[in-house]
Amino acid sequence: MQPQAIEKLIQNHINCHSVSVQSDDLTHFTAVIVSEDFEGKSKIMRHRLVYAALGDHMQSDIHAFSFQSYTPNEYSDLK
Repeated sequence: MQPQAIEKLIQNHINCHSVSVQSDDLTHFTAVIVSEDFEGKSKIMRHRLVYAALGDHMQSDIHAFSFQSYTPNEYSDLK
């Protein structure tokens, strides 16, 4: 699966400020996701949102998916 396809899946499910997905082998992925939808949500709730966006692809096209999730304010504090 192409990283851009995963970005689209996430964008279609979560209102993203930005999303960037990277992969060297097209089965193991890393991502940084910035969304207002993460406001007030625990890390577990954020993960549930993202994994819901990926749906069945987690069982077929994606072998491993590691990501950081930030609100826009959290992300701007990193810079």
